[in-house]
Amino acid sequence: MKAVLLKAHGGPEMLALGEAPDPVAGPGEVVVDIHAGSINAADYKVRLGSGGGGNLKFPHILGRDFSGVVAAVGAGVTDFKPGEAVFGVTDQGIEGCYAEKLAIKAAIIAKKPDRLDHAAAAAMGLTSLTALWAVEDTAKLQPGETILIQGGAGGVAGFAIQLAKHLGARVLTTASASNHDYVRSLGADLAIDYHKDDFTQLARDCDVVFDTVGGEVQVRSYAVLKPGGRLVWIAAAPAGFQPSRNDVTVLRPNVKRDRAHLERMVALYERGAVWPPNIVRYPLAAAAEAHKVSESRHLRGKLVLIVR
Repeated sequence: MKAVLLKAHGGPEMLALGEAPDPVAGPGEVVVDIHAGSINAADYKVRLGSGGGGNLKFPHILGRDFSGVVAAVGAGVTDFKPGEAVFGVTDQGIEGCYAEKLAIKAAIIAKKPDRLDHAAAAAMGLTSLTALWAVEDTAKLQPGETILIQGGAGGVAGFAIQLAKHLGARVLTTASASNHDYVRSLGADLAIDYHKDDFTQLARDCDVVFDTVGGEVQVRSYAVLKPGGRLVWIAAAPAGFQPSRNDVTVLRPNVKRDRAHLERMVALYERGAVWPPNIVRYPLAAAAEAHKVSESRHLRGKLVLIVR
């Protein structure tokens, strides 16, 4: 099969289209013919060797979420058959979606809705899992609460805005001025220009902060929380930082891979509560160019590799 191979840690030039062995479905697994694979911020961090990719065996295939069609099923798989369209996210610590085929446990993938094309399904895989685990399961956001979502134009944050609005919260978010119309279209009640405005002065008495940016943004986020508030993060604070308050709860979601959360996303989509993000498509062979955009961290929505 064709796959984008990471030859060694380093810049985007370490990614090149090549050949890799076709996967085989083991017991409880399916092989999927991938039609689209999503690019996540974690991918360039693994490429650089700074995102949990320190023990890779090269050449390595990146990519954590995908959409495609079942090509083969392993022993014991009864809930899928060849020809069915599916989408999902690889298990924690496993990658391989920048490729034409993928073997994956059947228990952690879901059927793709007919109305959702492959690029959109791939784009919503890990973003929806992460946002659902963060906002619903970890923050336990309630109707009437106020949430500040840092970095609202990104894939995870954009889904989180829609989800929080659906749950009945007041939604504040930070974004560059050029993305204000976009985040408002997702449901944000207040968009704060992080280039010009101090969010600590405009976002007050928040019940929840969901930080997808990290660094100094997380350090400053403590200032906007009510006593008893919750700070949920997926991007780390600076090394050595200690929380500045002891009257708030700091939480990191454990983003488990399971069918239930994918089907929760599908149910939200089918009732019109959430919809796909802005998607920029690249052919599989252009993965290195897409990584340059991802690493700039100024993308609106999601990057998706079109495989078939």
